[in-house]
Amino acid sequence: MKFTTLLTILFTSLFLTSCGLQSIPQSNNRVEAEWAEVMNQYKRRSDLIPNLVATVKGYAKHESETLEGVIAARAKATAVTVDAKNLTPEKLKEFQAAQSGVSQALGRLMVVSERYPDLKANTNFQGLQVQLEGTENRITVARRRYIEAVQEFNNLVTVFPTSLTNSIIHHFEKKPQFTTTEAEQKTPEVNFQ
Repeated sequence: MKFTTLLTILFTSLFLTSCGLQSIPQSNNRVEAEWAEVMNQYKRRSDLIPNLVATVKGYAKHESETLEGVIAARAKATAVTVDAKNLTPEKLKEFQAAQSGVSQALGRLMVVSERYPDLKANTNFQGLQVQLEGTENRITVARRRYIEAVQEFNNLVTVFPTSLTNSIIHHFEKKPQFTTTEAEQKTPEVNFQ
């Protein structure tokens, strides 16, 4: 009788350690934390934009259309908020489109800055440009970490045996992944005229 009790305890402990009872919620928490970091980095970029625009505005007064485009794209992007708990593929797509608009507007702003040698030499502008470049790199890293966390989570909720635990106890749905937009897939044109 003691051997069967020991065997039952051993089997139960092995099953509980690999069933996803803890790993699925922990993975969900990691996805939410990584999403928060993605949002943090996009917020940092959004906070840099007004300073960048103000610096360029002083040098390029007749480039108001480009400057207004950057401001409008930033406003649109900050209006799109996505909660990690309610992250749907549609919401993620809307968020990505808004952020892509900011990236495109900033790209046009950098092209404008090339036309003004005094602006390119301005230390404030150079500092902001370096900060913006660093932020874009941080966004890339944060997105990659989010993608990895989502992959791990989606594996837990869809692959046996943890998927069984998910369907019986947790009831989590797969999390959406980042995709590239059409604008992001296009190769940028470089024109030195």
